[in-house]
Amino acid sequence: MASGASGVAALGISGADGEWAAACPPLRRNLHLLAPDEVELAKMLLNEGQMHLFEHWPEPGVDNDKKKSFFDQVRRLNSSYPGGLVSYIQNAKKLLADSKAGKNPYDGFTPSVPSGEVLTFGYDNFVSLEAAGVKEARSAAFVLVAGGLGERLGYKGIKVALPRETITGKCFLQHYIESILSLQEASCKMVDDGCHTQIPFVIMTSDDTNALTIQLLESNSYFGMEPSQVKILKQEKVACLTDNDARLALDPNDKYKIQTKPHGHGDVHSLLYSSGLLEQWKSEGRKWVLFFQDTNGLLFNAIPSALGVSATKGYNVNSLAVPRKAKEAIGGITKLTHVDGRTMVINVEYNQLDPLLRATGYPDGDANCETGYSPYPGNINQLILELGPYIEELKKTHGAISEFVNPKYTDSTKTAFKSSTRLECMMQDYPKTLPPSAKVGFTVMDTWLAYAPVKNNPEDAAKVPKGNPYHSATSGEMAIYRANSLILKKAGAQIADPVVDTFNGQEVEVWPRITWSPRWGLTFKNVKEKVRGDSSISQRSALAINGRNIFLEGLSLDGTLIINAVDEAEVKITGHVQNKGWAIQHVDYKDISEKEKIRIRGFKFEKVEQLEVNYTEPGKYSLSA
Repeated sequence: MASGASGVAALGISGADGEWAAACPPLRRNLHLLAPDEVELAKMLLNEGQMHLFEHWPEPGVDNDKKKSFFDQVRRLNSSYPGGLVSYIQNAKKLLADSKAGKNPYDGFTPSVPSGEVLTFGYDNFVSLEAAGVKEARSAAFVLVAGGLGERLGYKGIKVALPRETITGKCFLQHYIESILSLQEASCKMVDDGCHTQIPFVIMTSDDTNALTIQLLESNSYFGMEPSQVKILKQEKVACLTDNDARLALDPNDKYKIQTKPHGHGDVHSLLYSSGLLEQWKSEGRKWVLFFQDTNGLLFNAIPSALGVSATKGYNVNSLAVPRKAKEAIGGITKLTHVDGRTMVINVEYNQLDPLLRATGYPDGDANCETGYSPYPGNINQLILELGPYIEELKKTHGAISEFVNPKYTDSTKTAFKSSTRLECMMQDYPKTLPPSAKVGFTVMDTWLAYAPVKNNPEDAAKVPKGNPYHSATSGEMAIYRANSLILKKAGAQIADPVVDTFNGQEVEVWPRITWSPRWGLTFKNVKEKVRGDSSISQRSALAINGRNIFLEGLSLDGTLIINAVDEAEVKITGHVQNKGWAIQHVDYKDISEKEKIRIRGFKFEKVEQLEVNYTEPGKYSLSA
């Protein structure tokens, strides 16, 4: 770093005549400590009304290192936000003024139902779109936003390390990587000469999750993915705001530090832009970028067909969606038309959709239509963007996403905050800045197939009104068994009906505990090809399939069966398998003798008896029980 004194002299500023700092004597006295770029940052902060940041600074010689580290942080905050801290502070002033005035962000807009595709699992159209999507997959890149810890769940670790289900114990990240690798292999097989294309996988982390995510990958050999395929992009936090004038908040524990909080997953766009990855992907001939969130264990059931929709419809933006009940706590995908003619197709949060409809000539507001659902499909925050138009848009915006602020005021005068706030942005708000010519659509899938996020702790989940989704570790795991049971049923197997049970205060359907690796059943066509004859599975059964060429040919299962096979082994499973199986035991979430990942589910398996078969050598095998 340039020496402070010479740097200041070069700018024509000395400790004595830094007139621009005259209004802030503590800063002025310390100017000679600062390097040229730090002087510029100090000027900028003063220009933006941030004098309070320096008012407690002692004489030169006291805490000099801390004063320098303050500017290290300011430099980071300035470089990580599109347009720098000046833009951040000015955006904050405008948004805080709008918030205080109670301004409606949708003023002048009229909502209508946008156009999109509604798919029904297993229909011919669904199957053909799945095939089209698998073909496109080798031209895609996947981006996982994983900046959050599991604290809200009652889990101290990173969310992607949680088991997706506890029959196999595979975590969410392993399932995602295995799904991408299966898509990669299946897609390459569809090319005449084969191909060896690797699908890039980007993980956006935060200060909270970065080290733990890298550790999870490295300690598991990247779950079979080439380390060079995986790129980690760490998002920075943003400065907190202490009042309506957008004064930056000092950290309560360190007066030389600005308090920071997460900015939201919308940062993924600016990080991708600044990383140079998008241009690299374009030069490699890639066409699609798929964004997804950290704990939806059903998502990859929907990816192939949704990607097929993007390719066949030519969508620049495709939002994955599920049917939503009116007023359900999930955003609705909505077309908005402004009085000046502007249009956009975006997610409107559920608490804004109903008043918006009522204010624009729909007296019933957000109401169900003849289908029993709202005509506005529920956004599940999984996006498929066409790469070319995405790059062109980011060249204009540098990835800056429309922000919002949500201050908690001390009273109705809205003059003071209960605690500091910050600007936030959401990944799914990307379409807000698109031109009307952009092709923005959606793909609706059955909820049972595509959406079971894990985000609520047991206590909060138990308070959810009856009939609404719990979105907990309990419901998330049970949803996987339900989806797999229904898929096998559709493929021709007889699957016993579920029973209803209550775990951690949540009433759920308990289906047979069926799970399989992505390379066994990537698409419905894959599953149908491997379920032959008259197979049946009882309600108390558990089935785990781990291998590509495993065929159920008249299997009758009443108990627990675990099949592991290398890819070169072809295994036919027939006959009657009966054993005592794995019993479900209730666990109270307050029972600290159990691990957190079990407590938050409310159940565990007592492994009484099972048949486990392993085929480690190539060849043709038959298991006839």
